[in-house]
Amino acid sequence: MVTHQPQRSLVLTAPPPAPSAKIAELASFGDPLPMAHLIAFSLQAFENQAGASVRFEDLDYGALTNWLEVALQLDPVGQYPLLLAAHVYAQVPDPGRQRAMLEFVRAGAARDLSRRWHWLAHASLMARHRLKDPRLALALASELTSAPAAVRMPGWARQMAVFLHEDVGEREAARTLLGGLLASGMVSDASEFRFLAQRLDALQSDEFPASTSAIQRHGQVHR
Repeated sequence: MVTHQPQRSLVLTAPPPAPSAKIAELASFGDPLPMAHLIAFSLQAFENQAGASVRFEDLDYGALTNWLEVALQLDPVGQYPLLLAAHVYAQVPDPGRQRAMLEFVRAGAARDLSRRWHWLAHASLMARHRLKDPRLALALASELTSAPAAVRMPGWARQMAVFLHEDVGEREAARTLLGGLLASGMVSDASEFRFLAQRLDALQSDEFPASTSAIQRHGQVHR
């Protein structure tokens, strides 16, 4: 007696090739926001196909990034593609895929720091604590520090690079950057200015050993 095994449904690990943002906009008939939302929600649904769940580490992150980029371009003030990249797809235990998502977040945030600075700060923290890559964390944080004064963000975001410089042992760079911040007039809060001035004095006198985390000290002061 011949028994027939049920055929397994084909589970895809890559979405179809993403169109250009221009083509997607034309397909939206002049209303790109619903198209952007549809793309984002479809990407999430792609993880579950025919009752099977696709592991993040099996997904084609190149194709995934392309679709996220199209969604972001269709909704220039949107945040959802960056949220998916930072809080969903960057959580995979694969350094290569994590770096790809952090680069997407960096590029997307850099185009509109006034609205998206917090994603760049989040990417820097992920690089430092998840990837254990303080150099990448410093590079990401430095983009916040060098942002024009017109870009409004909390002082701690601009100061992240100072403490990351110290974290990797670059105390002279930390002193120079912190002195520049204090002289720039961008630190307007009196208590924050006082804390940073004390921090600069400590750096100049080497009061704190390099092994102590400057980032942790900064967080404790502002709790």
